[in-house]
Amino acid sequence: MIYKMKKALLFINGEEPKSIPELSGYDLIACTDGAFHYLQQLKFPLHKLDFISGDFDSHKIEEEIIQQSQNYNFEIIETPDQNKTDFHKAIEIILEKSFENIDVYGGSGGEQDHFLGNLSVAFAFKDQADLRFFDDYSSYYFIPKDFSISGIKGKMISLMPFPIAKNIETKGLKWPLYNEDLILGERIGTRNVAENKEISIKYKKGDLLIFVGK
Repeated sequence: MIYKMKKALLFINGEEPKSIPELSGYDLIACTDGAFHYLQQLKFPLHKLDFISGDFDSHKIEEEIIQQSQNYNFEIIETPDQNKTDFHKAIEIILEKSFENIDVYGGSGGEQDHFLGNLSVAFAFKDQADLRFFDDYSSYYFIPKDFSISGIKGKMISLMPFPIAKNIETKGLKWPLYNEDLILGERIGTRNVAENKEISIKYKKGDLLIFVGK
């Protein structure tokens, strides 16, 4: 018997997507309080939301969300801990609800310290969840040490060490790596191209972030 892995969708307060992804493939849908404004602008079906979390530091936002929760019956989860970002706290909630496969929209764009902070959060949870970011330009996520992906022929592929990835071997890329190292500040692997329908990447030490262009 094949069991379907439960999948969550999370919107956070970065650059808003131009359109809403197909929602039917998700078993849980959530957003942080900072992302709520653009979901409304995108005419997101609020009855699909399972919860909104955040510190709700704006009373105007809090009052609006409370009103909408009464209309659409989603859960409001206050997370006042200022030692963690709203994104970090939302991931903790999703993991507590037994979801380990999480797609994230709104993780890039806007203030770049937020973007780097979001990567730091993803790095912290990389061994607990399959956490993938999506924006209007690419998808990006940390990959395991033996990784393959299909259906991407002709797409831009970038490999970013975080901060070091050693003994990397790739197959299916225009410029392959043969037991080579990538080190932040010395050598990174940006703007490569997938020449095959499937590419594979193996490495022995460190951590590696992949960007797959649209």
